[in-house]
Amino acid sequence: MAEMEASLLRQCPLLLPQNRAKTVYEGFISAQGRDFHLRIVLPEDFQMKNARLLCSWQLRAILNGYHHIVQQRMQHSSDLMSFMMELKMILEVALKNKQELYAPPPPPQFYSSLIEEIGTLGWDKLVYVDTCLSTIKLKAEDASGRKHLITLKLKAKYPAESPDCFVDFPVSFSISWTPQSSLISIYGQFLAALESLKAFWDVMDEIDEKTWVLEPEKPTRSATARRIALGNNVSINIEVDPRHPSMLPEYCFLGADHVVKPLGIKLSRNIHLWDPENSLLQNLKDVLEIDFPARANLEKSDFSMDCGICYAYQLDGSIPDQVCDNSQCGQPFHQICLYEWLRGLPTSRQSFNIIFGECPYCSKPITLKMSGRKS
Repeated sequence: MAEMEASLLRQCPLLLPQNRAKTVYEGFISAQGRDFHLRIVLPEDFQMKNARLLCSWQLRAILNGYHHIVQQRMQHSSDLMSFMMELKMILEVALKNKQELYAPPPPPQFYSSLIEEIGTLGWDKLVYVDTCLSTIKLKAEDASGRKHLITLKLKAKYPAESPDCFVDFPVSFSISWTPQSSLISIYGQFLAALESLKAFWDVMDEIDEKTWVLEPEKPTRSATARRIALGNNVSINIEVDPRHPSMLPEYCFLGADHVVKPLGIKLSRNIHLWDPENSLLQNLKDVLEIDFPARANLEKSDFSMDCGICYAYQLDGSIPDQVCDNSQCGQPFHQICLYEWLRGLPTSRQSFNIIFGECPYCSKPITLKMSGRKS
């Protein structure tokens, strides 16, 4: 109790007990530089779920629409100190939302200067602008002809405050900004960033055009991973470094052990052949001693077998990535499906995060290493 009172005094120095039993507290709660009067009446057992909160009209007006959340927090808070911290966070959110709701419109020069900047930049580069001129989308092409968008969220104090920028990049995009900056300077930095990522997108486009990518199905420009089909129920998952796209990427093979182990051995044996001057795809061909299945000759269905348990290909965005090691079987499964199947078998056993059991198809031994999300 004494520890709670000391913490309460540190966090809410303007809220003080009004009686010896310390069942009545009155004072102020502070948020965003403002103080709001309130009074809290506690029952004799100090349980917050039976307490009463009395707010000043100012505080009541700001918390209008948040009463159910305040009541919920009061029901679940263990003591007055934890409730006050919760109330303070709710008040901060409510104040922020009120400020955004009643924010004064920008001055007239905001609009006139913005129109002038767009004209200087070129109206052909404008894709979208909302009625308040607070959201602007601009387009650009990189040296390989790929189209890109940048979305700008302008603040009322623009250009004194820098706008928020949103791009589909595999790396963070931070702009250099001063009160003298403009849309033209942002657009220039956007073009420079596109140029710096050209090699990365060239690498990813070649993979997408010349191989069967199993995942992601519709990769964005920010996606750095590709799961590439190598054959029936065998694939390689790579994670490409956007800053060094020609270097050996992080990788893992997915498939039955008797298929993926030889591939791992080849890669280790041939790693010295990796040449940064060649494309990443060519290097993978050289070190794995394979030709990737060509898009021109085969269909995706040639590599994508449905899960042997749920009979679906896609399940919550994932595709079958567990394969029976029996060379006579090779049936694929979603990890979650196989996990639930093995967990229901009385003959299965578990050691840490690995489950040992029998394949649902051929009854041969099968092993599943569970990821962190299955506990």
